Amino acid sequence: MSQLLPQGVGASIALGTGGYPLPVPIDLPDLDNTQLRRRALQTARVVGRNFAPIFAKKLLRKELPEKAGIRPLRKSFEELGATYVKFGQLLSSSPGVFGEDVAEEFRTCLDAGPPVPFWKIRKIVERDLGRPLEEIYPEFSPEPIAAASIAVVHKAVLFDGRQVAVKVLRPGIESTVAADLDLMEPIFTLLARQIGVGLAGPLLQLLEGFREQVAEEMDFRNEMRTMLHHRRMMERVHLPYVVIPEPYEEFSGRHILTMEFLDGVPIDDLSGIEEFDVDPRPIVEEVVKAWFITTIRNGTFHGDVHAGNLMLLRDGRMGVIDWGIVGRLSPDAHQFMRWVIEAALGDESAWEKIANHLRTIYGAGVVESLGLTESEMTDLIRQQIEPLLTQPFGQVSLATMFMGPQDKLGEAQAERISRQSPAQVIRSWRNIRKVRNIAADHGGTGSDFDRGTFLIGKQLLYFERYGKMFLSDVSLLEDEEFFRDLLEQEPIE
Repeated sequence: MSQLLPQGVGASIALGTGGYPLPVPIDLPDLDNTQLRRRALQTARVVGRNFAPIFAKKLLRKELPEKAGIRPLRKSFEELGATYVKFGQLLSSSPGVFGEDVAEEFRTCLDAGPPVPFWKIRKIVERDLGRPLEEIYPEFSPEPIAAASIAVVHKAVLFDGRQVAVKVLRPGIESTVAADLDLMEPIFTLLARQIGVGLAGPLLQLLEGFREQVAEEMDFRNEMRTMLHHRRMMERVHLPYVVIPEPYEEFSGRHILTMEFLDGVPIDDLSGIEEFDVDPRPIVEEVVKAWFITTIRNGTFHGDVHAGNLMLLRDGRMGVIDWGIVGRLSPDAHQFMRWVIEAALGDESAWEKIANHLRTIYGAGVVESLGLTESEMTDLIRQQIEPLLTQPFGQVSLATMFMGPQDKLGEAQAERISRQSPAQVIRSWRNIRKVRNIAADHGGTGSDFDRGTFLIGKQLLYFERYGKMFLSDVSLLEDEEFFRDLLEQEPIE
């Protein structure tokens, strides 16, 4: 079996920081040569067709724009669907990693898919739950209320009258994902000359964290435990506006998740919110506070707070749904985030700690290539973060608080890479990959990708958008007392 074991998991059910249930290992199916060859040929046809004009111009030695391969890559992702669409979504939310032009191109890469025939849905439900569908749900809508690349969601009713949402894993998706994860790395390496080593390098690095994300999403028991854990956390803090749907364990399994149905509209549906006659400002403020409470106190957070996953309910609360992606900060990343907030709140010593942390991550050589002394490096970081304490959402980039300093160092790192030939870069990637594989074989993570920090930057981009919509005259750290108190709190058990 091809096992994808997320970082830090040593048992099928383990507890992490603050009692957080770590994901179970994911066993993707072993693929025979026929299955892998079929997906490889399909992938080669799609990529070849979309990149044909670029290949032709390369053969004729014609000049090409620096990022001519971005659009063909996006079109290929959309045609291949499933795994590639989800990967494209990560690119769309990562302007600090790939540049705004790449992020903008991939924002059209929507995580959507066709409905699944109802007889297949019935088969999955009955196989996972061990009894006929009608014995579980007296009412079950054959048409989905949502259809994404990996799962579909149907509305149903339990025998006690509770309305539920039933999330079902797409049939056959595990084999497709297993094949795609095997093929992505060689494809990105081969395309390095067409899309540029500056884009191919981050793609390969992002792929490391993406493996972990997909591994967790393919087993709905992970999502169920996450929802139960965060519901318990919310019960211990007074945030009455925030609601997480209740999952029903007796009607859930690896491929199916039955949960409380929440009736509402997405947070960016301004006309729908107006019909509810509810003031969204205090609700949005409370959701942001809830996110920071779990992040600062426990180092875990909802990893995909796009508008579709934050729903304003008819009763004036905010429903936080779709817990398939959850960020877990490493001890170093968790401490880094605390330092950032401490610094923004006026702790002078925290600035130097932040600078030292970034120097350790990127290496002295990369920092020196910026042409800054240690004190100038600290000042640069301070200039990017400190204004966020007083400036309102409408005037700042919230993601800068965590990603801004790293973007500067990333640019310096990219500059060093650009001085190497494509062959040298590819050879370096392969050598690094060999080292990671050896580390993974001997119990290490096999990856240097900091998925937690990456997901934080992604969520802050979402919160920045909501802040500009509803709280444009308020800064993130407007409530200094809340954040000072938060830094003193123990993890929520």
